[in-house]
Amino acid sequence: MSAVEEPVAEGAGAGEAMGAGVDGAAAGARPEERLERAVRAAEQALIEYEIAVETFRVEVENFSRLHHQKLGPMYTRLDELEAEIAEARAARTGDPEDIRRAHEARARVMPMPGVEELFHGWMDSDGLFPEAQAMLTDQPVRPPQRVRPSEEARRLYRELARKAHPDLAQDEEERKRRDEFIARVNAAYARGDEALLRELSEEWVAGPVPEERRPSRSEELYARLEWLAQRKELLTLMARELEESAIGSMLRLSPDDPDGLLEEIAEQLLAQVAEKQAELEALRG
Repeated sequence: MSAVEEPVAEGAGAGEAMGAGVDGAAAGARPEERLERAVRAAEQALIEYEIAVETFRVEVENFSRLHHQKLGPMYTRLDELEAEIAEARAARTGDPEDIRRAHEARARVMPMPGVEELFHGWMDSDGLFPEAQAMLTDQPVRPPQRVRPSEEARRLYRELARKAHPDLAQDEEERKRRDEFIARVNAAYARGDEALLRELSEEWVAGPVPEERRPSRSEELYARLEWLAQRKELLTLMARELEESAIGSMLRLSPDDPDGLLEEIAEQLLAQVAEKQAELEALRG
């Protein structure tokens, strides 16, 4: 059985609801009534399914954390023993292939790169950006690089500012539109973005976008059902990924006793460590 059960809505599905709306209309009922019931049923089923997926995700996350804390050092020890065994074998045989294997085994236990390397100087090991470090040490923060707009950018900016200034608005709605537009103009000019200023100039000449026709109640309900169906498909993919992940698959082996499963794996790893340790001592002896 799947770890996450898919929802079953108590009511019409998206396809059924479309037909149901027509049947209801033919019977003299309000056409949207059955659609509304279908939407409510689908919403409730989706909520339950989302709760199930999130619950399983948290279980997988918690089990992953416990797995890492409890078994991580054992896996690290096994990797180290594998490297030492490969190195001891290479030292004994001198075979180029054994030397290559030893290098590969050692590379697997090399420490991870530091935060400084990963972020290429953006952050240090304390998680601080250079600007934050400067502020904490009372050093001057490096000012941002200044942008010098081109002559054409300045011309476009002045032209737009004159045409779209909020003080030219005749009513509050128009002032709000102009305020928002000028904010975009100012941001483009601050970056010296000549191309964007040209686009904004064309946008202003074209005028405000006319309001679209509001959808009918039935159209809104159909759209809601479609969204719910898409959301359900997304959750199904998430659930499948969780179930098929290494940790999810492991957790499904013993959903009622994950701690016992960890103990069992730990015993197996300890046995492997002892076996590798004996192999290493034999090679060095």
